[in-house]
Parts: sequence; C-alpha cells; structure tokens
Amino acid sequence: MGTCAVGHGWPRVPSGHPWVPPRKVLEILELIQRRELVAADEQIIALEAECVASSPSPSPVPTAGRQARDVALLYEALLAQLWAVVGEAVPAGRPYPPLRSVIRVLEQEEVADRRHPPGTPGRPRALRRRWQEAVGRAAGERLAQVAPAAGLGARLAALAARLVGDLGAVRCHVAPAYPPEYGAFGVYARGYHRALAQQLGALAQRPLTVPDLYLLLDWHSNAYPREVLGHPEVGTLLQAQALGPLLPPETQRGLESSCIAAVKAKVEVAVAQELQLSEDTWAEEASSQELQEGLATRVTGLLRAHVDRAPQITPEFGMEMAHSLLGVLVAFLHSFQRKVERFLEAPGEATPPDSATGRAIALVNCCPPFRTFAERLAQFGHPESEEPRRQAHTALDKVTRLCNHVLTQRLFEDLKPYFNKLMKRKWLTSSDAFDTIVMLITSFTQKLRPLRPEPYQVLVSEVHRRVLIEYVRPLLQVRLVCTSAKMRARVAARLGDEARQLRELFSRLDSASPWLDSVVPRLRELLVLEDTAALQMEVGVLVRDFPDVRRKHVAAVLDVRGLRGQTARQEILGVVQDLEQSEAEPGLPRQRAFFSELAVAREVRCLPFHLPRLARLSRLRLRRPHPQRPGQARL
Repeated sequence: MGTCAVGHGWPRVPSGHPWVPPRKVLEILELIQRRELVAADEQIIALEAECVASSPSPSPVPTAGRQARDVALLYEALLAQLWAVVGEAVPAGRPYPPLRSVIRVLEQEEVADRRHPPGTPGRPRALRRRWQEAVGRAAGERLAQVAPAAGLGARLAALAARLVGDLGAVRCHVAPAYPPEYGAFGVYARGYHRALAQQLGALAQRPLTVPDLYLLLDWHSNAYPREVLGHPEVGTLLQAQALGPLLPPETQRGLESSCIAAVKAKVEVAVAQELQLSEDTWAEEASSQELQEGLATRVTGLLRAHVDRAPQITPEFGMEMAHSLLGVLVAFLHSFQRKVERFLEAPGEATPPDSATGRAIALVNCCPPFRTFAERLAQFGHPESEEPRRQAHTALDKVTRLCNHVLTQRLFEDLKPYFNKLMKRKWLTSSDAFDTIVMLITSFTQKLRPLRPEPYQVLVSEVHRRVLIEYVRPLLQVRLVCTSAKMRARVAARLGDEARQLRELFSRLDSASPWLDSVVPRLRELLVLEDTAALQMEVGVLVRDFPDVRRKHVAAVLDVRGLRGQTARQEILGVVQDLEQSEAEPGLPRQRAFFSELAVAREVRCLPFHLPRLARLSRLRLRRPHPQRPGQARL
C-alpha cells in the first residue's frame, strides 16, 4: 500500500520551501493510507466544494489555487488505492470486502458528477469509466506475470489457465459485489480479452519457427475457442460478450503467410535431398520395392504432414497451404522427370534386360502415389490450382511413357519378325507366326506383375494399341491381293479368328482400350461385303470409330480385296474424302491415335495384271523356308 509524503507533489511557495498542506489534507491522506476510502472520498468532495465556493486571493499562491491542487493530488492518491484494491480482488480468490469501499466511492463520485454544473474544473471525474480502464490494466498485469520465460506452448497454456481461473474468480466472488448495472463480468471479460490480445500480438511479432507458427495459429483459432470460450464455467458468459478475435485479421493472415513461406522453403530443400538420395541408388541393384516405396512415401510424407495440419487450423489456411505445396510438388516432379529421362536414356554399359525392366517398373510405380497426392492438393479448391495440377499430370505422363518405352522396347523387337510374316500367302495356311506373337505377349505380361494397377493399365493399353497397329500394318502394305471371292473369304476368316484371339488376350490382360477390338473386324467387313452401298456404310462406321482413318488406308484395303472398278472405288472412297481434306481439325490424343501411325506407301488404283495371269504368277513364287522356332526367327 503506497504512502504520500508531505510535500511530494504539492506546490512550493515562492521562497522555494515545500508548502505544508493544511491539517485537513493530512487527515485525508491518512484516511487514504488506512484505506478508509469512503470517508476519505467524502472529505475530498467536501474540500472540493470549499474550493469551488472560495473567492480568488491576491496572495502569491492563491488559496483557491492551492486548494484545487490539494484536491487533485488527493484524488490521485485515492485512485491509486482504489485501483490497487481492484487489482487485489481477483487473485484473492474469495469475496474481498475492500471492494465494497471501491463501489461506494464510485457511487459517491457519480452523485458528485451530477451535482456539479458543466464546466466545473475536474468534473465530471467519470470514475466508472476509469474503473473499467483499471480493470483492463489489472488484467494485463496478471497475464504479464504468467510464465514469461517458458516456451510458446507452455506460455499459451498458462495464459489460458490464468484467464479461466481469474474469470472464474470474477464470476464467483468479484462480479456479485457490483451492482447489476455495472455489468461487472462483461467489464472484466473485455479487459482480460484485450490483455490476452496484447500478449498474443507481442508473441506474433517475435521470430517464430514453423512448429511455433502452427502452434500460435492453432491456439488462436481452435485451442482458445475450445479451452476458454468453451469452458463449462465461464465459456457461456464469455460468448455472450461477443468479444471478437484475439488477433486482427491482417495479423492472422500475416502469420499464415509466414508459415506457408517457411514450410515451402523447408520442404523444397527436403524433397530435393530425397530425390538426390534416391537417384544415387538407381544404378545400383536396389530392390524395386525399396525404390518405389521409399521415394514416393518419403516425399509425400514430407508434404502430407503440412497438408494434414493446416486445414485443422482453418479451411482457408489449409487451402492456401495445399496450393503452395502443389507448386512444390510440381517443381519436384519436373526435376524427377528430367532425372528419369537422363537415367533411362543415358548411354552406358549394357544393362541386363531383367534389371532394366525392374528399374523401369520401380520408377513408374512412383507415379501413382504422386498423382494421387497432386489430386488431393488440387481438391482443396484453390482457384489457381488447375494449371499446376495439369503440369503435375503432364510430368508424370512423361515419366510413364519413358518407362513404358523401356519396358516394351524389347517386346516389340522380339515381335517384329513375326509381324513381318503376317498377311502373306503362308500366313493363310500357318498360324505359327501369330501363335508366337500371342505367346510372346503373354510371357511379357507375366513380368509386369510388380506394376501398380494404374501404370499396368496404361502399359497394357499401349501394348494393345501398338500390337493392333503392327498387326494391321502389313495388311495396309498390301502384301497379298485377293484374286477370288474364295480367297477373300479365307483372308477374312483368318482376320476374324485372329481378331477374336487378340480381343480375348487383351481382355484377360485387363486392357482399358476395348475400342481397339473393332478395328480388325471393321477392315474384315470391307473384304467380305459385296454391295457397294453396304461397303460405303461400313466405311462410314470405320470413320466414326476411328476418326484418323484416311482415304489411303481404305484404298489399301480395297487393293487387298482386289477391287479394280474405278467407279465403285470412288464411291466407297468418297465417304472419307471430306475428312481427308479437313486438315484444320485437332489431332487425336496419342492414346487414341491409330491410323495416323500407319503409313501407306502408295495407293494402287488399278492392278496391272488380269486376274488369271496374276493367279498363275502367284503359283510360281518361290517357297520360303519353314519358319524356325521363335528364338531363331529371322527377318
């Protein structure tokens, strides 16, 4: 409890000696020091009235001026004791009798304010407003004492505990001492809320690590509403005050931006290190499982920690964090793509086929987790997420194509000599070449078991497409020409049977491109149909199903058919004439392209031989040696 020494704060007489207050002033000071605050206030009010009533004095230190100064200094001493009592009431943790004196003084002063006319010096004193300010100062002092040297988490927990404890004391012991019209609990609640906001604002100005940024943001958005505003004893009372956020929106956004920037910088370095560590093992005999699970799991794990944490604070913060991390993932995937490209295409020592296959499978198996995670980041709904999402998919598609090329290159090298045997006269009587093709494809797909479902379907669909292209290629090269309806029937029958086998094969392999199964049956129909109108309709269906078919492709099939009549040819080819001339149409995506990858050297408009002579010449052709076993096949 403070004391007021005589002479301290009081005016000096012209001689320079302290002016000694009159006895009455000293008595009032003594009352204040003994905390007889109601009596002291009554006497100050009386002294103030005398001061107002007194007339001016010609003395060097006018009496009225001295009295006014005495009154002002007495009020300062009185208020110091009043606010000290206010500050002591809450930590007392029980009913605090001196608080009744404070309330009596406030009421006396309000009466005095109303009694004095406007313009009276020092009036109105508005002590109730100043009491509210004192409550706020006391709250600030209480919270400033809480764990000042503790870590952020401990400090925030201690602040919440102090606030809840103090407001619990206010509810039980302090607020009931005030008249209802004071709204005492609301005054204390607002005071503590402002004091806590000041503490958080100061913490927000400090340099904070990523964990501390998360902690502060989460405490502000979740822990405070849950642990303080939701407290069973004081939560409802606090919510009724409509206190608003502790931090201004711009401060919270600044903290979120700082957190996002810090996370981005940290994660960029971490994922780059993971990629480098992984790349260093690609040339080694590391297991496929270790590579595919290690890289994808570690990289997505680094990002997932933040993608999971940020939305728990606020959905908006989660969306911004996800968008930032999507940019990090896109940059990583571009780097991953370039490294895979260099690794798979770099010249070096010959790699055993099984080893190359295993590494390509391991690398392409990294793509599905990355693709799934990119989709998850884009689904947070940021308005600018579509472009980075597209870039992520593009990079992964390139990696998939690179790995698929490695996986299928050997297969199609092995298949090439057998495709070269198709659509020749011996093909009509021997299924050896086609059977070998089916066997090689089946054997190849057995090696694809370690592939994840997504890259497996992409690869099998691409193999399906390329096998059908290579199967149709020799047909469009017009390697044989039908010289009779019987021969056309034989060719059509063989095409139909092998088309069925290919359809069943790729159905068993779960190809996602069943649209390819109709190409050979459509071409087969061009060999067996007799009516020109029916042929035109079939060509129209072919064009509908395969928009990249051109006049030269249909003409080649008509050559195989042995159709020489120019009128009929032109009527049939006219169906695709308009499509061929429309070069402005956008091209098909590669996975839907078919005839555009089939070159036709020339169009045979008219056969130079009469059919009987052509038949005789065909019988004079030299026989080729019987095809050797698949492992010994020659071009």
